[in-house]
Amino acid sequence: MMIDASRCALMLIDVQEKLLPGIHEKDQFVDNCRWLLEVGKLMEIPTLASEQYPQGVGPTTDVLRNLLPEDKFFGKTHFSCVQAPDVYPQMEAVNREQWVLCGMEAHVCVLQTALDLKARGRQVFVVADAISARNPLDTELAISRLREEGIRIVSREMVAFEWLKRADAPQFKAFSKGYLQ
Repeated sequence: MMIDASRCALMLIDVQEKLLPGIHEKDQFVDNCRWLLEVGKLMEIPTLASEQYPQGVGPTTDVLRNLLPEDKFFGKTHFSCVQAPDVYPQMEAVNREQWVLCGMEAHVCVLQTALDLKARGRQVFVVADAISARNPLDTELAISRLREEGIRIVSREMVAFEWLKRADAPQFKAFSKGYLQ
């Protein structure tokens, strides 16, 4: 099954500045999330973002926060976005059957959100090069478990090219100049 831009939404999970110092390869991880959010914007993909206990942990890192309107960020205390009463209704309101997930931590909030979405009948794609954790083993184990549970593991370029579908898509020229370097 391929990702279909007209049936898909993108979720950025908990990429908060205060949590980033301990994240494995944090700079590359944040840059990959930025790339994915920018391509999502180019493709007009509905995008939401969660923040784990923002009152204590603080907001999403500015490089990502500046890419989305303020009303697309939702705080939570549950690890799964689906279990969070302030997040899941917003996801439901988007009304998309496919969800592309990126963020952190891979083995906690990303994993639990993916499993809960799948349990609710959604098609879930986790972007392997746009998730991370403090310990790289946790990311590796999360990817293995997600695969075992039937979640599709993809790369950010896989997502972009499936959103585009064809080289003569109106957005392809901008994509090829701005994101394929």
